[in-house]
Amino acid sequence: MLSEPRSGRLAAWGNALLAGFVSPDDAVVAVVGDDAVHRVEGLPGETGPVGLTLALGRLRGLGVTGLRVALPAPGHPLGLSGPPEFNARALDAEEAVVCHGAALGLVPEVFEAGPEGDVHVEVVWHCLAVREAPPADVPSLGEAERELAEALRDATNVLARLDVAASGPVAEAAIDAYRARAERGGEVLAPGYPPRAVRVLELAQRVGVLISVAYENGHGGAVSASEMAARAEALRPVERTARRAQVAAYNAFVEERLR
Repeated sequence: MLSEPRSGRLAAWGNALLAGFVSPDDAVVAVVGDDAVHRVEGLPGETGPVGLTLALGRLRGLGVTGLRVALPAPGHPLGLSGPPEFNARALDAEEAVVCHGAALGLVPEVFEAGPEGDVHVEVVWHCLAVREAPPADVPSLGEAERELAEALRDATNVLARLDVAASGPVAEAAIDAYRARAERGGEVLAPGYPPRAVRVLELAQRVGVLISVAYENGHGGAVSASEMAARAEALRPVERTARRAQVAAYNAFVEERLR
């Protein structure tokens, strides 16, 4: 979770575009980010891949009024509603966008080419049929915020108990570096999102950074296989909470408009 998912960017800025808060050009630039190009394949009425600007306009014409995010993991179909074919593609990609207003979903496929340091990235979003049903296991913003506060406390306590360096200055340095990158990159969410959604996403990212540092920065005192397994087991529910909160934040735009 050190970087935002592509599905999050597409949903957030797609929602802002659908609601009239940003122009098509600004939305596409924000969604593409550092990638070279994004295309959408399988749109109803199109015979081949189309650019993101045309695709978002076509989705609006098909009745789409909002976009939700799904961040599934094995055993946890977070944000999905079926059918199995779409769920399987989304699980393989570990993310997807589900349309509100039309029974369609988008799953990214990423293509990379070039040497390290000069990688050319192209993304193809596969448009597939979805089941119109409530998304799985997505909390409200209030629930997500409460769960995250507890998760952050739990993660810090677990890492300290297992003598992992990420529980102290190393984690704080990583979080500061993440914030600096985020500030250079602009807004955490697109215009039109409620402030609480921004707050929840920022907290989810903080928890995600803590987990990532724990896994990536050495073993600390947890040198045995059993201790490493204990660390993974302890962090798993924290990571799950952070993903649920991330989805709740991205989906808040649609949920607010449905009230």
